Amino acid sequence: MKGSNLGEFEELVLLTIAALMSDAYSVGICDELERQTGRTVKLGVVHAVLNRLEEKGFVKSKLGEATQTRGGKRKRYYSITSAGKAGLLKSKEVRDNLWNMIPNLSLNKI
Repeated sequence: MKGSNLGEFEELVLLTIAALMSDAYSVGICDELERQTGRTVKLGVVHAVLNRLEEKGFVKSKLGEATQTRGGKRKRYYSITSAGKAGLLKSKEVRDNLWNMIPNLSLNKI
């Protein structure tokens, strides 16, 4: 398994796969990321991140059935592995710890 750290966009893609569950394929992931973040998300970037997450062992993929609407092409569906779940939980723990270090009113002074 390659490096085990998650970058911000990798984390967002992994969270989106978890949210979409059995319907997590590249275009669906891209569309959901745009809805949730309000940012423009390029499909090529999502593909690169999915490949990287698969190399790290955080996701696995499988090909779906060929469909007429896609001209006989099959969708590649992604799911999170146990390593991916552990990576997400670690990222959440780090973020929660940092948020808990901030006194309640300190953000109001900024």
